[in-house]
Amino acid sequence: MAETQMIEGEVATGGRRSQLLAALSYLGILCFVPLIVSRDDEFVYFHAKQGLVLWMWSVLAMFTLHVPGIGKWLFGVSSMAVVLLSLAGLASVVLRRTWKLPLIQNVAAAL
Repeated sequence: MAETQMIEGEVATGGRRSQLLAALSYLGILCFVPLIVSRDDEFVYFHAKQGLVLWMWSVLAMFTLHVPGIGKWLFGVSSMAVVLLSLAGLASVVLRRTWKLPLIQNVAAAL
């Protein structure tokens, strides 16, 4: 699995609500719930942006199924990457950290 990078000193100070909302960020389309409900919580917003990028990646991966020849292979690789990165994101929420997921954080920072 790809190594994640942690922002120095970033530990969540919010309660269970922040942790629950941040966890929703990595559960597919549910990433929109924290984006709408809790934009002012930096911990939740950080994870929501990463979750949004992962969701967009998974939607784009579905379109690769229509590519003749290698479409199924591309979909399989993309889906596995999304699942692994989502699990890494959920682990960072459980540990109350803000880890920058590789490739994902670069796109999320632009949002």
